[in-house]
Amino acid sequence: MPDNPAPLTHKPEWQALTRHRDELAGLAMRDLFREDPQRAQRYLIKGAGLTLDFSRNRLTDETLNALANLARVCGLEQRTADLFNGNTVNITENRPALHTALRQPAGSRVLVNGTDIIPEVHATLARMDTLVSEIQCGTRVGHTGKPFTDVVSIGIGGSFLGPKLAVAALKPYWQGNLRCHFVANIDGTDITETLAQLNPETTLFLVQSKSFRTQETLENSLVARQWFLTHGGRESAVADHFLAVTANVAAAQEFGMAPENIFPMWDWVGGRYSLWSAIGLPIALMLGADNFRALLAGAHAMDCHFRDTPAEQNLPVVMAMLSIWNNNFWGAESHAVLPYDEYLKHLPEHLQQLDMESNGKQVTQQGVPVDYQTGAVLWGGVGANGQHAYHQLLHQGTRLIPADFIIPLKSHNPVENHHAALFANCLSQARAMMTGKTEAEAVRELVNSGMDRPNAEALAPHKAIPGNKPSNILLMEKLTPEALGALIALYEHRTFVQSVIWDVDCFDQWGVELGKQMGNEILPRLLGDENSGTSDDSATDQLINLFRSAHHA
Repeated sequence: MPDNPAPLTHKPEWQALTRHRDELAGLAMRDLFREDPQRAQRYLIKGAGLTLDFSRNRLTDETLNALANLARVCGLEQRTADLFNGNTVNITENRPALHTALRQPAGSRVLVNGTDIIPEVHATLARMDTLVSEIQCGTRVGHTGKPFTDVVSIGIGGSFLGPKLAVAALKPYWQGNLRCHFVANIDGTDITETLAQLNPETTLFLVQSKSFRTQETLENSLVARQWFLTHGGRESAVADHFLAVTANVAAAQEFGMAPENIFPMWDWVGGRYSLWSAIGLPIALMLGADNFRALLAGAHAMDCHFRDTPAEQNLPVVMAMLSIWNNNFWGAESHAVLPYDEYLKHLPEHLQQLDMESNGKQVTQQGVPVDYQTGAVLWGGVGANGQHAYHQLLHQGTRLIPADFIIPLKSHNPVENHHAALFANCLSQARAMMTGKTEAEAVRELVNSGMDRPNAEALAPHKAIPGNKPSNILLMEKLTPEALGALIALYEHRTFVQSVIWDVDCFDQWGVELGKQMGNEILPRLLGDENSGTSDDSATDQLINLFRSAHHA
């Protein structure tokens, strides 16, 4: 437990940071660089194959020490030990959160309720290896004897976003000729357009749902099953074309799946942390077993770095504390993730769920309302495309929006000077956010270009850029399976550290559950059930009636 039981904003360490923030309010980051020639070197740290440059933040050594003190009194060391040791960290559901166990090497030991879970984790990995080998070698085929050409992963949330990210990010490592498709949306267009591309004789479906009752996943799976049967498949052949990753084995078997084609999900793994488990089957099928295990190894390397490295040199801790610093002390309400690598285009989508579903909470773990902001709005997109769209808001907008720039030193596709130009764009955006341009500088620039001074002074306010916008730059040698594993694990632990400071449960999602509950109440009425009552609000009732009129006219 934390050393100091006082509410967060009453802790001396929080109040010290508030005073320190006031001391730094008048400082410009460009001046910090000018006054300290070693600043860039001192604020560069490494771990698990990644390098973090966080020098472009409004901070000093005193800031880092104060943030580390806050983390200490909030119990980060003990909470981290609880996370890795299988203690209860999901308080409202009374569960551990052991996604880190999914990437532990064989021979490790992690106990849940007195049972070592590592043997089962590695038994599942071995089953995944066998499935991947059989499909890649053509020994596992469809019901007509033809090898599989397509795999369709049906899931939503964590069963969709993480695997989709990894499959796209690691395209240079794809093996064989298998094509991968993802279906998540309950909008019928998603499943319809996907099935239109496929041959039922050569398509393998993965149904990914812990409960096997998630509405979107179950409905899409039933459509896929009917499509298979309508296009020549037999009931007995469903087992050849459908696999499941679920905790509800009985429901999967009732669907028509063979027991040997059902892979486990465990209560101690949350959906948004599950790509390392059998939920990652699409990744393994596309990359091969060795590359999937390399992804796990990269994540495990980050786990070790997070667990064993002092706070000031710890990548997840530093990134989390910078987020706290910018969010709670400087008023930032959102955070941009800007990967400068086309293969990482889906990273912001995955991190949105990871961060916002985890830390979008308004009460502490004791159920007490917080009096401070918690999760920031996370968004972003691939660079350099965003420079011609929303970066304008980063540079000259009135909102403070910190950014993470992520770029490999080497490209998988070295075309002419493209990667050098991309790298230059990345560095220039971070530099522009930091230095900005004063109005006086804008005037000089315009006058030097030949404009007369009165017109230059009139235009200068429009060209002035405030600067002092914080950013981080994350580097890797190349986007490999190991590097991607480390990168995703880095953000997982960053999310966890934030939750420790804010004292929220980052492993539940009751807001998501409320939406599901209300949807289950509304659906029967849309389908014409006259006995399902009315809503508490006339707006919902009115739109239900409009829907029914449109479908029963």
